[in-house]
Amino acid sequence: MRKIALSMLLLFALGASLLAGCGQAPGAPSPTEAPPSAQVATAADMTAVEEVLEPGMEPVYAESLKDGVYPVAMKSSSSMFKAERCELAVSNGSMEVTLTMASDSYAFMYAGSAEEAAAAESGGYIPLAENADGSRSFTLPVGALDAELNCAAFSRRKELWYDRTLLFRADSLPLEAFADGVIVTAASLGLADGVYTVELSLEGGSGRASLASPALLTVEGGAARAQIVWGSSNYDYMKVDGETCLPLSNEGGSVFEIPVPYFDRAMPVLADTTAMSQPYEIAYTLRFDAASIVEAAP
Repeated sequence: MRKIALSMLLLFALGASLLAGCGQAPGAPSPTEAPPSAQVATAADMTAVEEVLEPGMEPVYAESLKDGVYPVAMKSSSSMFKAERCELAVSNGSMEVTLTMASDSYAFMYAGSAEEAAAAESGGYIPLAENADGSRSFTLPVGALDAELNCAAFSRRKELWYDRTLLFRADSLPLEAFADGVIVTAASLGLADGVYTVELSLEGGSGRASLASPALLTVEGGAARAQIVWGSSNYDYMKVDGETCLPLSNEGGSVFEIPVPYFDRAMPVLADTTAMSQPYEIAYTLRFDAASIVEAAP
C-alpha cells in the first residue's frame, strides 16, 4: 500500500509540474505564434542595401507643389523591392504615393521600421490592394520628396518584415507640378534670348572632378543651355534632364552643351568617364546660380 501511495504521489507531482509548464503569463505570446522579434529580417536575410539619398538633395514638401496627381520616380534601397510605376497625389498640404507592384510578393507595408511593424497591431498595416484593373498597389503617406522614407515590407513567402528605404525624386515631376515661384527658370527670370555667363558648382563622384566656372549660358525661346568644360578630357557623354549629350570637344577638357531646366537647385546628371579600365557612369549634381547671371561680353 505504501508503494502504491508513493506512486500516486509521484504521479500527482509530475502532473502538477506539467500543468505548471503549460501555464502562460498574461500578455505572453501564444506557443503557436512567433514573438515579434522573430518576424524581423536580419542582415543575413537581406540583399545589399543601397543608398537612396544623393549629394545636394534637399527635401521638397507639399507646400512647394500644386494639388494634383503626377508620375514620380522612386529609388529603393533594395533591388528586391521595386514598383512598376509610382503616382504622387498632392492635396491640401499633404502627399501620398501609390506604388503599382509587379507581383504580390509583399502582403503588407508599414510606415515605420520592421521592428515597429512586427510589434504593431495589424490595423496599422497597409495591405496590398487588388484593383479593378487587375493591378496591385500600396498607398503610402509621404512627408517630403528628395528625402529618405523609412518603411517596412512584409514578405508573403518568408513571413518576415524587411526594412526598406525609399526616395521619391522631385526632379522627375513635370515643371507644372511646382507652385509658382518655387522653380527658377530662364522664363521665370525673364531672360531675353542671348548669351550670358553663370556661376556653377559641382558635387558628387570621388570629389576630384572639376568644372570651369563661370560657364556660357545661351537662352533661346525661354529655354537655357550651358556650355560646360570638365577638367578631364575623358568624358564621352552626359545624361541631363532625359537628354544624352555628346561632347563638342575633348581638347583641353571635355566640353558639353547641356540643358539647364532650372537654377538655384541641385540638378542631377550622369557623366560617363573612359579614364578607368572600362567606361563608367558617375552621378554628379550641378547647381547654377541665378543671381550670378550676367550678359556675356561681346
